[in-house]
Amino acid sequence: MIFEMTTQVRVSDMREGQEWYKILLNREPDFVPHSGFAEWEIIPGCWLQVSEGVPAVGNGPMRLGVRNLEAERVRLVEQLQIDGFEIFSRPEVSAKWCTFSDPWGNQIGFFEYLDKNEEQVRIASIVGKAKK
Repeated sequence: MIFEMTTQVRVSDMREGQEWYKILLNREPDFVPHSGFAEWEIIPGCWLQVSEGVPAVGNGPMRLGVRNLEAERVRLVEQLQIDGFEIFSRPEVSAKWCTFSDPWGNQIGFFEYLDKNEEQVRIASIVGKAKK
C-alpha cells in the first residue's frame, strides 16, 4: 500500500534554492531537518524536497495543480522573473498547463482544471473539504 509520496529537486546553492522555492510555493518550508535540505508538504502526504547537490538538469516536469494559472503566471514572472511561461491547452484535455525551469534546470509546472466542478471534487477528495 502506498500512502505518501516525495519528490526531490537538487539545487547548487541551498540558500538561493530555498528562497526560490519559498516564493514559488508562497510559504516557508514545513521541515528543515539539517542544512542543505528543506521540505514542503504540498498536499497531505505529498512532499517536495529541495536538496543541495548537483542538479539533474531537465528533471521533471513536476506539475502542481492551481486554481488560477494566469494569476500564478503574473506572480511568478514578477517575483521570480521566469521566462517562457507559456500556457498550453488542447480540446481533448480537461486542463491547461505550463512548464518552466527553476534556475538549476529542474522542470516545474502548474496545471488548472477547466471544469471548476471537477476541480472542487478533486480538492474535496484530497483535503476532505472544498476550499473557496
